[in-house]
Amino acid sequence: MNRIVPLILAVALFMEQMDSTVISTALPAIANDLHVGPITLKLALTSYMVSLAIFIPVSGWMADRFGAKRIFRLAFCVFVIGSIFCAASSGLIEFVCARFLQGVGGAMMTPVGRLVLLRTTKRSDLVSAMALLTIPALVGPLAGPPLGGFITTYFSWHWIFLINVPVGIIGVWLATIFLPEVEATAPPRLDVIGFVLTSLAAAGVVFGLSVVSLPALPPIIGIAATAVGLICGFLYVVHANRHPAPILNLKLFRNPTFRASTLGGTLFRICIGAMPFLTPLMLQLGFGLTPFQSGLITFAGAIGAITTKFMARRVFAAAGFRTTLLSAAAVTTVVTIATGFFTPETSHLVIIAILLVGGFSRSFFFTGVNALAYADIDDAQASQATSMSSVMQQVSLALGVAVAAAILETSIYFRGEALQVADFHVAFYVLAVLTVVATIPFIGMDKNAGALVSGHRAKRLPPAPAEIDQQAAK
Repeated sequence: MNRIVPLILAVALFMEQMDSTVISTALPAIANDLHVGPITLKLALTSYMVSLAIFIPVSGWMADRFGAKRIFRLAFCVFVIGSIFCAASSGLIEFVCARFLQGVGGAMMTPVGRLVLLRTTKRSDLVSAMALLTIPALVGPLAGPPLGGFITTYFSWHWIFLINVPVGIIGVWLATIFLPEVEATAPPRLDVIGFVLTSLAAAGVVFGLSVVSLPALPPIIGIAATAVGLICGFLYVVHANRHPAPILNLKLFRNPTFRASTLGGTLFRICIGAMPFLTPLMLQLGFGLTPFQSGLITFAGAIGAITTKFMARRVFAAAGFRTTLLSAAAVTTVVTIATGFFTPETSHLVIIAILLVGGFSRSFFFTGVNALAYADIDDAQASQATSMSSVMQQVSLALGVAVAAAILETSIYFRGEALQVADFHVAFYVLAVLTVVATIPFIGMDKNAGALVSGHRAKRLPPAPAEIDQQAAK
């Protein structure tokens, strides 16, 4: 196997994954330099995620239409340009727009990179290639918080983005030399109307909920944006039912397993999307820690997430999707409530231990819903299911930041005081309730749902017709 191809793609994935987490510990410092409140800077997080949600569905079409290698290099360049603009930003609007541009590059980078790997790797080597590609997806979130905290504490937050420049230049150079050409094809016509409607729906709802409580803007702006987003969402449903090849196939929701995993996963991710926003802010603004100290503590969750990768297969085979998902959600709920009891006097070791368990349980839940989403999906619908799952994931994570900020701002409004540790506690309690609600789609699910994927009780399931024929032939 030619290892240079997956390693080049891994560089892009590492850069994109790390950049999505490295900013969390730098939020207070960036907000101070941009002369805005740290809660207001939620717009920088949500704009990046919304950009991913908007452009991920068209990334595959662009790769087919113009060539995967060309689009991959373009994605690298766009991401680097966005990083430079982030570092050069002197105001909130500039920074938010630069983060959106970064998201455009990230939306094309990861899916197109996987597409290049699939089309240039032998099927016998695909597992090994995917393993190389998965490493940065695990290391990126792990390295992001402490690295961002270190750079912010001992240098300047601007270098968080500037380090992407040499990495991006090397990535484009390596891709130009070593990546094989993947010929363009003739894909179906792009669903332009669907693209516009889904873009407005995602951007309108997330932006509207993010700005509705900002003191600098009249509430009517947020309300109007949210209303436009909801209307566009409804119009897209009408459009998708009539279009022969909609950009997002809503017929996937007729599959009960996909529906349960997507709805439950979306609600759960709203809770989890809030954690990287709330926890560093509480540790820095509430507890007085430096960004580096905050990053060292919060990266415990990433360690917990990585450990699940070594045991997830056995756990799902032994317990099944339903039991594992409900158990993981229950542990996450307890951890979220426990986080609401943290005070400046709480031992850092206790905080790290609880965040470690939280990362462990959240990773089990994510692994489960991601696999369950494809358990009963035909191969012909796999790409459509991937696009739908990716969009719902990014929108829900962005909504998590918006919801968390709204809870903080509401708590501040009713108390009539500045941001305090108690406001973060309220936010964690509300998120714990949301986590419980996320389990509802899985409570009525069959215990053996997705058993052909998990391997749970597979021996007790009636054999498929193909298996009966094979046994008869023997």
